[in-house]
Amino acid sequence: MHKVDRIIEAPAGVAWRILTDTREWPCWGPSVRAVEAPADLIGPGMRGRIQTPVGLWLPFEVTRWEPERAWAWSVAGVEATGHRVDPLGPARCRVTFEIPRWAPFYRLVCDAALRRIEERART
Repeated sequence: MHKVDRIIEAPAGVAWRILTDTREWPCWGPSVRAVEAPADLIGPGMRGRIQTPVGLWLPFEVTRWEPERAWAWSVAGVEATGHRVDPLGPARCRVTFEIPRWAPFYRLVCDAALRRIEERART
């Protein structure tokens, strides 16, 4: 598993909310145009679907869940990114994306997502 991370000057809870609120995904995720899910906030085993930038709808499932800390998912039945938030103090945290070995090129997408998450966390 490859990893890419960013230190964000915001409380871990703020970053966690951005990562787990499906309404936020199109705002920070370059590979997500829209989301259909049974709830706005994801949780263990949640299933839904995302729309890619080219308009294709793909099913997703949350496959790992550590409350307030980490989650991972599969998209179209394929292991996708993991997401992790580590508090570094009351107003600072590290957000990490875990990238499957089969997708090292996805690092650029994750770098862009981390920048957008940081921007959203500061507002």
